[in-house]
Amino acid sequence: MSFTLQIGDAAPQFDLPATDGKTYALRAFETDPVLVIFFTCNHCPYVTGSDEATRRVAEKFAARGVRFVAINSNSANTYREDDFPHMVERMRQHRFPWIYLHDPTQEIARAYGALRTPHFYVFDRDRKLIYTGRAVDNPRNAAKATTHDLERALDEHLAGKPITVPVTNPIGCNVKWEGKDAHWMPAEACDLV
Repeated sequence: MSFTLQIGDAAPQFDLPATDGKTYALRAFETDPVLVIFFTCNHCPYVTGSDEATRRVAEKFAARGVRFVAINSNSANTYREDDFPHMVERMRQHRFPWIYLHDPTQEIARAYGALRTPHFYVFDRDRKLIYTGRAVDNPRNAAKATTHDLERALDEHLAGKPITVPVTNPIGCNVKWEGKDAHWMPAEACDLV
């Protein structure tokens, strides 16, 4: 069995606290036609280098029923700035157009098979996976990106077309797993393509 969700897999359930003081389960988004769940954090240069590109895509597709939900699963014992108070401050400062959830047990990161930050998962109305991987090919400096894989996947899906490239390798820092070296990844985790 693959570490990361495969195309056609159902979105795993979650019930996680958010920076807005609420708790959200997967069912909270059941009216959204398309759900983009992405694993992110506060400190990673691939995240901070592509946040504004992600914001642009989230804002572009919001009126078309695409909801973005971010999840931070990183161990704050590896990087203190990935703790929940820093998440709250980051959302206060940047006012990103997504819900920002905290996965302190890392159970949700394992359920989805999150490899890196950022790592995107796109689910259709039935909450089946239709795209996974990166948003752009240069997240550390998104202004220099030459491919916009997430945006293309959303455009194709919303146009009723098959997604031409449904799986790409996420580019970024590895998820920081509790009790492990900062660069450790589960043995079963590997490139997607």
